[in-house]
Amino acid sequence: MKAYTKPSDEDIKKRLTPLQYQVTQREGTEPAYKNEYWDNHRAGIYVDVVSGEPLFSSVDKFDSGTGWPSFTKPLETGNIRERVDRSLFTVRTEIRSTHADSHLGHVFDDGPPPTGLRYCMNSAALRFIPVDRLEAEGYGRYLPLFQTAVTKDPTP
Repeated sequence: MKAYTKPSDEDIKKRLTPLQYQVTQREGTEPAYKNEYWDNHRAGIYVDVVSGEPLFSSVDKFDSGTGWPSFTKPLETGNIRERVDRSLFTVRTEIRSTHADSHLGHVFDDGPPPTGLRYCMNSAALRFIPVDRLEAEGYGRYLPLFQTAVTKDPTP
């Protein structure tokens, strides 16, 4: 299993766009409907833009009507952690990546079955890896999530 770590702040600033840095390192939020993945319907996984740790899968993505990518559950529960967020005059549950400590978004209890949860994430905190690139980018262990065809013997 690959070890995921947080690079130095200097390295993060060099690699990320200003928006990605603001979202992941300063708890920012990108505009709804004006972000890269809110309407992405391709098969693949989403990883932390800072560390590459696997976070979510397109298998668990749904259209929440909020304008941000939303998921019913994390791909790897060990790669996310929750933190109480008391900003904006309310109490919410912030979601951060475990290894890079990136701000990803928030989780709400108004999602669809089976979890009833809505992990509402910022596209700027994520990097999408399509199924056809999983193996090449070191995430081949997630390929079975996307194998829906069952081979059957055509002979009676």
